[in-house]
Amino acid sequence: MSSKFFPFPTNLSTPLTSSSSFSSSSLFPNSSFSLTKLHHIRTHHRKLHRRHKYNPLLAAPPTTPAPTPSPEEFKQAQEALFEVLCEFGVSEEDSAAISENSPRYVGMLVEGVRDLEELELWSSWNSENEMEMGFKEKVIRMAKEKGDNGKVALLESLVGLSLSSAMNVARYLSAETLPALIAKVKYMKEIFFSGSNDGGIIGKNARRMMRHLSIPVDEDLQQTLSFFEKIEARRGGLDMLSSKDISFRYLVESFPRLLLLPLESQMNTILEFFENKGISRGCVRNILLTFPPIMFYKVEVIKTRMLVFKELGVEDKDVGKLLIKYSWIISTSIQENYKEILHFFDTEKVPKVSVDGAIRSWPHLLGSSTSKIKLMVEEIGKLGVGNKKLGQAISKSPQILLRKQQEFIEVVSLLEELGFEKETSGSILCRCPEIFATSVERTLTRKLKFLATIGVSQVHFPRVIKKYPELLVSDTERTLLPRMRYLMNLGLSEKDVAFMVRRFSPLLGYSVDEVLRPKLDFLINTMEKPVRDVVEYPRFLSYSLEKRIKPRFWILKQRNIECSLKDMLGKNDEEFASDFLEVGKTKVPPPASPTRQ
Repeated sequence: MSSKFFPFPTNLSTPLTSSSSFSSSSLFPNSSFSLTKLHHIRTHHRKLHRRHKYNPLLAAPPTTPAPTPSPEEFKQAQEALFEVLCEFGVSEEDSAAISENSPRYVGMLVEGVRDLEELELWSSWNSENEMEMGFKEKVIRMAKEKGDNGKVALLESLVGLSLSSAMNVARYLSAETLPALIAKVKYMKEIFFSGSNDGGIIGKNARRMMRHLSIPVDEDLQQTLSFFEKIEARRGGLDMLSSKDISFRYLVESFPRLLLLPLESQMNTILEFFENKGISRGCVRNILLTFPPIMFYKVEVIKTRMLVFKELGVEDKDVGKLLIKYSWIISTSIQENYKEILHFFDTEKVPKVSVDGAIRSWPHLLGSSTSKIKLMVEEIGKLGVGNKKLGQAISKSPQILLRKQQEFIEVVSLLEELGFEKETSGSILCRCPEIFATSVERTLTRKLKFLATIGVSQVHFPRVIKKYPELLVSDTERTLLPRMRYLMNLGLSEKDVAFMVRRFSPLLGYSVDEVLRPKLDFLINTMEKPVRDVVEYPRFLSYSLEKRIKPRFWILKQRNIECSLKDMLGKNDEEFASDFLEVGKTKVPPPASPTRQ
């Protein structure tokens, strides 16, 4: 065998000399010399060593640790393993890869050979003349007699397991051939980790699923949580869930039965089932990584569990999206909890359509216990919000039900400090429940500081918030500031903008491209009015350009009538006709009530 396949590793992460980490049931299950006998001899030596340590007068010398294999010995051992793997039916390419990347397994074989040589037990191991065998031949014999048929080396090299974990997992795989296992390992890596890096999206979703889980879980979910916890303990945490170099070893450790699943009758059938549901292969991996036990389910079971989507009113085209967002919906625990949640809201007289809408939007609700949800429903009820209003609120912002009770109370207290009564706070909740699902410190307080910075004093906070509570959850950098800059670029000062916000706070909620620019362009270029006119009447921006502003402007222009923006737009049709038109001669185009665009 060419030596190019076996470069000596210059940096092994764990020493190869510790015999305790290499213990197994038997190195030589078919030979007359068992590892048990070798273990008794080693134990005897350790006892002598301890006695010598505590009683220097005893003559027995301490045993010394086995020497680290020399580069030449290690190379020969790798070559020996390569030959053994080839005999087991593994291709030369795979045999080379495994023997190059299983240093601990190779070290175990070397140590086993050295132990027998040190104790002069080769001759008693077998009646054949092993004393004439070279070092490489001894390693070959050691590898063949070990009993794992190369599976431990495979699990160390291609899966990345530690030696002890590899030995443990190998026990599950005794009936599998080595070539078949290699094929399955490659297949698993392909379906779980193919495609580009997801940027941590899968890990972020996994953390969210864990964070909002507060119900007793079945065995499948428990195993999944254990799998997540192993990865979370590593550097990078669950962001590394989609990394095969980090995640795959824990996947196999947590679910060793994955390598027992038949490729055609189980794995391919599962994948084809999801693909037929319109879920791409790349998206299927999101489902599998966040809920690996689904690989063990029969398709008939999955079909039955997926009936919950019809119950939720999920359209067929959206099933995949919901599964990717919350794969645990297939588990027994979550499906049972869905029934509990429906029963609870039914007793609260909240329409099922609202509950299902909330779950479709935020399926993590399904992992929350009804006792926890009840606490939030009671707090919301203190603001006078219940029944249908509660249903409307949770449809808009389902996350509100997953808040901690104290966090919700902090939002209510902040609104009380601003001067709002509970009834008014309840109205704000119905209109913009997102406020009650956000952080007081990280979001709400910062928005209030922003308003103060641009010139809206605290005394005006109640008016501004009551008119447009959405302001408190609008993104400052991407929403509020760009709209302010646009207005200031037209010649308005920051003081002007603050004055407009005080009088008409929805102003900062309007899109620049869809609302502000077309209306102000019409004001300046067609109506030939100064932009400052809108400072005096910012509600101008709330009216429909096509249905209200243009029709009334052209009617007034035809009659050479000059008037303020407020007089032109603030009147209803009857008032407008009475003030500016001769009744019966001109028909006013049908008005449109002020719209928030």
